[in-house]
Amino acid sequence: MSNNIVVAIDGYSSCGKSTLAKALAKKLHFIYVDSGAMYRAVALYFIRNNVDTKNHDQVAGALKNIHLNFHSRDYQTHITLNDEEVSAEIRQMPVSDKVSEVAAIKEVRKEMVRQQQRMGKSKNVVMDGRDIGTVVFPHAQLKLFMTADPKVRAERRYKELQSTNPDITLEDVFENLAHRDYADTTREESPLTRAEDAIVLDNTNLTPEQQLQLAVDLVKPFVDGRNS
Repeated sequence: MSNNIVVAIDGYSSCGKSTLAKALAKKLHFIYVDSGAMYRAVALYFIRNNVDTKNHDQVAGALKNIHLNFHSRDYQTHITLNDEEVSAEIRQMPVSDKVSEVAAIKEVRKEMVRQQQRMGKSKNVVMDGRDIGTVVFPHAQLKLFMTADPKVRAERRYKELQSTNPDITLEDVFENLAHRDYADTTREESPLTRAEDAIVLDNTNLTPEQQLQLAVDLVKPFVDGRNS
């Protein structure tokens, strides 16, 4: 058995993947890697620098200039883009509208997967995203696939965005999620699919505390095996 444990959490947008992953990592004292934030940071860089996503040379050139890092502060994981804190900005709607398009680019995914795999080689990690259990860590000890009712997902996301984007409507968020679901599941490069050995976790009617306990119970045998 390997010396490190990888928990892969995949699923649809606004299903609470990050909430669960952060809480689980904190509970187990694992490292939390937010793969979605990485793609959002790339999308932000592309927007700021007017990178044409259809131009392979521009994309390749941009990726050489993108340096992402995670750091913890006040028990929260933050992401920096070229040493600039962008944790809040990458959650705004312009990035949300762009991220699926950027994440579908083969060169982008290849670079992000390379960085993610490096992070999980020697540490116990919890990583959430769209293709963690299928592409990044196909041999992860535990794979979860999260889903929830689309209306519930939209309401959750709407509440998150209200404080920073008061003009947004629930309809805007619902349409954005529907668009991202379609883009994520139909893209040619690493589409969102459930790994055959992933455990489905529908949290439509679960509290964050309930879903955390479920995840802890599922990963506990691997932790106990490592410590035995």
